[in-house]
Amino acid sequence: MKLKAGDWVEIKSKEEILATLDKNGRLEEMPFMPQMFEYCGRRFKVYKRAHKTCDTVYPIRGRRLSGTVHLELRCNGAAYGGCQANCLIFWKTAWLKPVNGKVVGTHYVSQVGRPISILSAGTTETDVIAGTYAEVPDFPDGRKYICQATQLPSFTTDLNWWDLRQYMEDLTSGNVTTSQFCKGVAYATYNNVINAGIGLGRALRWLYDRAQSLWGGVPYPRTRGRLPVDQPTPTCALDLQPGERVRVKPFHEVLATLNTQNKNRGLYFDAEAVPYCGGEYRVRSRLNKFIEEKTGKLITLKNSSILLDGVWCRSRYSECRMFCPRSIYTWWREIWLERVSEESESGLRNRPELSSHDHDKTTSRHRLRLRSRVGQKAYDR
Repeated sequence: MKLKAGDWVEIKSKEEILATLDKNGRLEEMPFMPQMFEYCGRRFKVYKRAHKTCDTVYPIRGRRLSGTVHLELRCNGAAYGGCQANCLIFWKTAWLKPVNGKVVGTHYVSQVGRPISILSAGTTETDVIAGTYAEVPDFPDGRKYICQATQLPSFTTDLNWWDLRQYMEDLTSGNVTTSQFCKGVAYATYNNVINAGIGLGRALRWLYDRAQSLWGGVPYPRTRGRLPVDQPTPTCALDLQPGERVRVKPFHEVLATLNTQNKNRGLYFDAEAVPYCGGEYRVRSRLNKFIEEKTGKLITLKNSSILLDGVWCRSRYSECRMFCPRSIYTWWREIWLERVSEESESGLRNRPELSSHDHDKTTSRHRLRLRSRVGQKAYDR
């Protein structure tokens, strides 16, 4: 199946999926995670085709994979020590079937182009659960967790940023619109000139910011923080809870809390977070623990981070991995946020989670109203 964003699929039965897995609960080294079983037999819309992804184990690089999509489903962390990262789940097309369509034959084409017979290896749900960890006494819970995020290098292959085929597939798959594509290419080209070492970087950054301020767009997203690395960065405790409404502070105020490595108490403020500055959102959850992809260790944070509804990486400014569909949630320090009264006329946008074209489908009139009320200039530039 060559699925596109917006297609509807049905997840196969538990028995059909188990027949595709090895004794470690994997297909081509991609784990089928235990919480995925609850979706068997149900229908979902394809969020994006996962023909490529970003590697968070050995950053920074893009990776290629085939026969895979993202549905509108995220990992709940139940089988992984309560990890709260809410990662988007990878789904092999061998685990899916099209709605109102037919799957012919019992073969699945591997990443190297060879058909693989889908034959049962006698794998059970118990095997899948056992494949989620390895015993390591020195780790929290005595376990090294194994999930799709930790195994990503094993089920992907190298992808060079200059391979133009990936960008054509971004368009043909429906992952990005023509408008998003053109804006991404324009930014990448301009950014390369800024960082070409020809002595025009400062002037070009000023020109970028000047133009964006006139057009109501996003300031240059790779501006550095101002505090020395050896100086403590400021903190703030709001005790935000799920459902509360917040406003992300303007970019210049966030920069005042970052050191020259763009970190606040170790948490990096990525360029992909800049478009959200000035906008209003609801708190999705507090993030206190997560699986470290490199080690599989369950990490408990000293200071909670905040996840906001609909606020994830859109890979518009990411070097080497533009238009990555993985949509990782952005982590926020509370000092970058401020509470908004429920009674205030904020014009908060009710964006459904994982809506791939939520901003581009907004009418021009609605865009202008939103810009004036909540500063949502970021998404249109």
